[in-house]
Amino acid sequence: MDILTASAVFIISTAVIAVSGTYLAKTSDELADVTGMGEAVFGAVLLGGTTSLPGIITSVTAAYSNHPELAVSNAIGGIAAQTFFLSIADISYRKTNLEHAAASFPNLMQGTMLIALLSLVMAGIAGPSAEIFHFHPFSLLIIIFYIGGSKLVSKAKDEPMWRPRLTRETVEDEPDIKNIRKLSMKALIIKFVLLAAVVGTAGYSVAESGIIIADKTGLSESLVGALFTAVATSLPELIVSVAAVRYGALTMAVGNIIGGNTFDVMFVAFADFAYLEGSILQAVTMNQVYMIAMTILMTGVLIMGLLHREEQGLGKIGWESSLIFAVYILGNAFLFFLT
Repeated sequence: MDILTASAVFIISTAVIAVSGTYLAKTSDELADVTGMGEAVFGAVLLGGTTSLPGIITSVTAAYSNHPELAVSNAIGGIAAQTFFLSIADISYRKTNLEHAAASFPNLMQGTMLIALLSLVMAGIAGPSAEIFHFHPFSLLIIIFYIGGSKLVSKAKDEPMWRPRLTRETVEDEPDIKNIRKLSMKALIIKFVLLAAVVGTAGYSVAESGIIIADKTGLSESLVGALFTAVATSLPELIVSVAAVRYGALTMAVGNIIGGNTFDVMFVAFADFAYLEGSILQAVTMNQVYMIAMTILMTGVLIMGLLHREEQGLGKIGWESSLIFAVYILGNAFLFFLT
């Protein structure tokens, strides 16, 4: 595929994601009400996992094709990009700071779990070399930790030990009872699956065409993974979260990003299983360690913003969104000069 064809595929696929992602956000909001799961849990677990499908395929394919730096950079870079996208969603919500309006205990739990999972990845990279068959034991630990943590998050919704203080700007996750009576769970599930398939396929096309476009520039795998494929495969999260804000599903918008990020850490584990040359955690460079540290910093700032809950900041966005924006732009600029 030449660069012109790849560019056309990239643009068309992005347009498909934009349209399908908007409908997916609305369907997810309705399913969260009908199932009783709530926006935070549904957005974090099901919607976050669904919009992460293109990234999983890209990281696993890169690892199996013996491109370990690209595989890990795509995974970690996607988490950083999606956190950055939350700042864009905050800009799109003009009433108040999004993190203030969408404060919820499950989202805070997801953010804390994300930092723990990223720490496991960093420990596997920086620690002693170890392998089970051909992968690192920490890859199994990442999956176990994710499953256990997700159960705690789900329990936190039903039996919260902490609640955010309600203000006039807080948008609570309350199901629309009148609307629920008009909805069919079976029809919503079928619609969700079909839309997820469209978003996943289009996202994969974006990723593949993005790799070709990036390859023509001769950039390093670290930079290609952190920017080109990571941003390309993260477009579903951006579209869905901004659409969720438009539909008033603020908790889901934040949950989709944070929950999707915790799910994305498992990309590293899946890539490790697919990488046949040994442990992928021992095959990466300090560039990936730098990216993990930058992502932990961005996540820490986000959690502080969710706890501090500033109502109005400069330009009607929170200080945490401004800082995340700056860290992402400057951090990736620094990465560009490093590589």
